[in-house]
Amino acid sequence: MRSTQIRSTFLDFFTSRGHRHVPSSPLIPSDPTLLLANAGMNQFKPYFLGEVTPEYPRATTIQKCARTSDIDNVGRTNRHATFFEMMGNFSFGDYFKADAIAYAWELLTQGYNLEKDRLWITVHQDDDEAEQLWRRMGVPAERIQRLGADNFWDMGVPGPCGPSSEVNYDRGPAFGREGGPAVDGERYVEIWNLVFMQSMRGADDDNGTFPILGDLARQSIDTGLGLDRLAAILQDAENVCGTDLLLPTLTTVQELAGRDYPGSGSDGEEKVSFQVVTEHARSIAYLIADGVLPAKDGRGYVLRRLMRRAIRHARLLDIDHPVLAPATTSVIANLGDVWPELTSQASLIEQVVTAEEESFTRALTQGTRLLNAAVTRSRDSRSTTLTGETAFELHDTYGFPVELTIEAARDAGLTVDEDRFTTLLAEQQKRAKAGGKAKTAEALRRQDAYRELSSRHGRTDFTGYDRLDTEATVLGLIADGTVVPGADQGSTLELVLDRSPFYAESGGQVGDTGTIRTTDGALLDVLDTRLGLEGFHIHTVRIREGEIRTGEQAEALVDGPRRGAVARSHSATHVLHAMLRRTLGDHARQHGSLVDAGRLRFDFAHFSAVDPTQLATIQALVNDHLLDDPEVRIWHATRSEAEAAGATALFGEKYGDHVRIVDIGDFSRELCGGTHVPHGSDAGPVRILGEASVGSNLRRIEALTGRDALTYHDTERRLLEELSTLLGTRPHDAPDALRKRLDALTTAQQELARLREAELHTRAQQLAASARTVPGGRIVTENVTSLGPDELRTLATNTADLLGSGHAIVILGTEHNSKALLAAAITRSLHATGTQAGRLLTAAARAVGGGAGGKGPIANAGGRNTEALDKALTLAAQDATRLLGQ
Repeated sequence: MRSTQIRSTFLDFFTSRGHRHVPSSPLIPSDPTLLLANAGMNQFKPYFLGEVTPEYPRATTIQKCARTSDIDNVGRTNRHATFFEMMGNFSFGDYFKADAIAYAWELLTQGYNLEKDRLWITVHQDDDEAEQLWRRMGVPAERIQRLGADNFWDMGVPGPCGPSSEVNYDRGPAFGREGGPAVDGERYVEIWNLVFMQSMRGADDDNGTFPILGDLARQSIDTGLGLDRLAAILQDAENVCGTDLLLPTLTTVQELAGRDYPGSGSDGEEKVSFQVVTEHARSIAYLIADGVLPAKDGRGYVLRRLMRRAIRHARLLDIDHPVLAPATTSVIANLGDVWPELTSQASLIEQVVTAEEESFTRALTQGTRLLNAAVTRSRDSRSTTLTGETAFELHDTYGFPVELTIEAARDAGLTVDEDRFTTLLAEQQKRAKAGGKAKTAEALRRQDAYRELSSRHGRTDFTGYDRLDTEATVLGLIADGTVVPGADQGSTLELVLDRSPFYAESGGQVGDTGTIRTTDGALLDVLDTRLGLEGFHIHTVRIREGEIRTGEQAEALVDGPRRGAVARSHSATHVLHAMLRRTLGDHARQHGSLVDAGRLRFDFAHFSAVDPTQLATIQALVNDHLLDDPEVRIWHATRSEAEAAGATALFGEKYGDHVRIVDIGDFSRELCGGTHVPHGSDAGPVRILGEASVGSNLRRIEALTGRDALTYHDTERRLLEELSTLLGTRPHDAPDALRKRLDALTTAQQELARLREAELHTRAQQLAASARTVPGGRIVTENVTSLGPDELRTLATNTADLLGSGHAIVILGTEHNSKALLAAAITRSLHATGTQAGRLLTAAARAVGGGAGGKGPIANAGGRNTEALDKALTLAAQDATRLLGQ
């Protein structure tokens, strides 16, 4: 059974049983506690937590998932992958264990025709009910095993939890030992996990355990059936690389390597490398398609790690030419029909992987040089060990894989201090985890407060699309993450209303500001508005007058002029996005934005600087389209209808089944929840300030809109008028006049430099002629005037050169910018004896209250004690005389 049929069989089974088919969410989750979408239930988490009431009681999905916790096991086991499709069915307080188990058994044994006697079940050690239900399905007791923590599920935070039951398939003796899944997870591979959410858990204690607080009011179901693992079974493949999901990519890697994959039953590093390159290529393609770009941290680091690991394993297969572009291209060709975002982002994927592979190849070259130098140092010191610090620096700073360091050291007859490397790596990870844990704890504390209020009052009724003022009730006040009954004048806290005209920050648009006045006379300044939970607005307020208490009536008023300026910027952003893609190519899609009053910042994928001519063209196109005064039309549709109509969905944004679409004329159509002007001419003009790089393959444009753009234009005009007045010409002639002045200045500076050089040469001749003879050579000592530090060094060096091939020393001093400066130069013959010029200025530097520096035949010193300059020169001359007399 091909993977397309496996998917359709699953979806048809559950939709025919009343489940809503919900599309996969992006790999970039909206949940701030998650780096990447790693489970099918991620997008339903607000439903399970009770934050949002679901629109349907049952759902089914095929969710894109990325997990790198087992990255080192890829290729070494048959079941681990960094990307997979998780097929799931969910019940939000509807059916529970009995139906979930019956559905799973029916689909596996009848829909997929798996042999019943090869299916093994695990249940939680205390879950008698689940075991009895499985036995009712016909599973014998000897094929049901009870496990502990492995069969209990929670979110890692306070909230729903419960026992789970896993369905495992016996792949036969060729895959491992007998004894069931409790004995061998390779032979008895887990294919489907059924989670029974039936309890509420509390917070962890210091030992990582947590209390069960009681039963959930509405028991729920969360399941996940791995497409990769099921496909391997149904297609009789050893692992996912042998299924139709990845076999075309494995074939591409074989062609690039010029040899065949070792095949089933074989072991060894070569087989691992084939699987790593193949499997990682799929993960890389999906991550980039969903908006992840290589970076030094976060999800961008995950992507970069996958790419570099794939490149390293390609090199181990002797593939010394680009591998990521052809490998990801095969992924797109194979899976693009099922996941159209792969096809639409094909150009972006190719350009990102090509640029990153070129960059990492350079890093490997640089790391190899540094590694070779470290090996040489170890040999020279007669050490047999390469330090853990060296291995960590290569890994951390240059991205050089520690495995390559170990291998290169072994080839050189050395070992690597792996224990020290591991310690340093663990310390770094601990620091990063500690910082992340603190941020997560704070976020969770606030989320608990939001959740408490949301469960009591429901979502915020947002009225701001139609009006800027609303009568509302104060539902809750939050100070330092804790719900409080009231607050007094001067306090800054968070406030929740039942109805609000304030737009909450999202989609790049900043949150609204304004005022809230209660019927009891309190006046609050709204400093910011953001989403605490989905559809739940949090207002950050400062109490300017009076005091406020929960339950009071209030009038909420948005700052209208600021909202209007923000709306102009948002509409301008849509038009800029459209013109960027028209000018640079479809890959130049939005990867983040800031929409603020009078200004915007727009990040987009591109692989080189946008030259000034292109930037001017983009700005002209934006303003031309706005001046045409296109209508800004807002309409609603289902997600599928919007996509069919060509609406652009932005990377990383979460959309429901029904979406809001913003059309600007006939050239821009985007899914968007932000505020906009009614006509294009209301948004302009737009003035692009410039563009720059903000990361690998990521560019940023900053621009001004509306009145701010006009103000900037007026400022530039006044500056031009002032400049033309200074030049004595008309404004439009100012550039040519200034260019002529600068050319004349450059010529004058060059002539001055030539004259200064000639003057220094003359002075050097005079100084060389004044040299006095001492035992062992000649000395020049002089306090010169009107020289800067560079000229002083040049004069000393020129004088030493003029003194010829004998042993001679030149020591000069000057006063410059209230500082005493000294320079010492020695002839080549004296330097050849091992003499360093710096030793001549040690005492002199102390005399002027400073220090000396420089290596080789030239040195310098300086200090604030200008009155001691002559004394310093005398000391230096004495040291020079002693040196030559030795």
